[in-house]
Amino acid sequence: MKKNLIFIVAIILWSACSSVKNTQQAINNGNYDKAIDIALNNLKKNKTKKGNQPYVLMLQEAFAKVTTKDLGRINFLKKDKNPESLESIFGLYKTLKNRQEIIKPLLPLPILTKNKNAKFKFNNYDEEIISAKNQLSAFLYTKANKLFKRDTKLGYREAYDELAYLEQINSNFKDVRNLMALAQQRGVDFVFVSMKNETEKVIPKRLEEDLLNFNTYGLNDLWTIYHSKKDANINYDFGLELNLRNIEVSPEQVREKQIIKEKQIVNGFKYLLDDNGNQVKDSLGNKIKVDKLLNIRCEFYQFTQFKAAKVSGQVKYVDLYTKQTVQMYPIKSEFVFEHLYARFDGDKRALEESFLDLLVLKAIAFPTNEEMIFDTGNDLKQQLKSIITRNKFRD
Repeated sequence: MKKNLIFIVAIILWSACSSVKNTQQAINNGNYDKAIDIALNNLKKNKTKKGNQPYVLMLQEAFAKVTTKDLGRINFLKKDKNPESLESIFGLYKTLKNRQEIIKPLLPLPILTKNKNAKFKFNNYDEEIISAKNQLSAFLYTKANKLFKRDTKLGYREAYDELAYLEQINSNFKDVRNLMALAQQRGVDFVFVSMKNETEKVIPKRLEEDLLNFNTYGLNDLWTIYHSKKDANINYDFGLELNLRNIEVSPEQVREKQIIKEKQIVNGFKYLLDDNGNQVKDSLGNKIKVDKLLNIRCEFYQFTQFKAAKVSGQVKYVDLYTKQTVQMYPIKSEFVFEHLYARFDGDKRALEESFLDLLVLKAIAFPTNEEMIFDTGNDLKQQLKSIITRNKFRD
């Protein structure tokens, strides 16, 4: 027990020393915010604990150094006068404020050896934050309007992203929401989806309808909308063609397999006889019974009904403005119908439980070729969805 206590204390001391070392190492490497996080996590548990005094001093040091670093970076960016730096300036001011707000709840933090509190130079950055936000808002708004003038799909999408960020930092600035709606409307790609049957076989109408029902795919997103029926008021950007090129349906097959099972079972009892034919008795004079064994045999016939359908083709992306094929992807699917049943001849007590389950099943009607082809549809849909998800129309 005493050894265990010593071991636990040693582990605690080692952990504490390791944490202090990591905090100082973070400061030495210039990872001031990491050092602040470690120090704060320890001080939140007990800020007046003597063993936590190193964290007070390191927190004070890390805060002073990172504040000087951030303010120096802001001064440099302001002198550079690059409008692209406005976002960085805005972010730095918010970081300066947030860092102070995290430390404030723990104050005061006593330095026990000097009988005084640690010093943190806090500033009010509200005016700087508001000023930076307004400058950044104006810059983003102007940038978005310039992107509108490009009148390209990608330009509208980039404008949308700039406006979305502007809406996030400065809600309802000017007509930003209207511009976002307009950018989305002009940046979206409309894709017309169609299917071609090149197999010289009849494709079930419901399979075609199911494959082209893109409402069930869940693929429409902010920048891509799929239609399987053309809208006369829309100029489609891309075509997605599902070309089915080959359909194979195997003949109906019934495969038979014979299994012979033999077993020795107990079939009643008999009295034990000695070599002279006399009954053997136990120490109490009772006749000794022994199992009467019987060898049994069963011929088990397993039948497998089998039929398979394979559908293959390709998915083609077409740029409807240039009439050029952008990309092609192979697609194939297989559906297998398999049904097992069985019969027996002999003593079925020789069969295991798993064999008995098949004996209650009977032969069933094979699905039609049309049903088999239709049943490949679920897998085709998943493959088509995977192709579209992994391969966008625009980079």
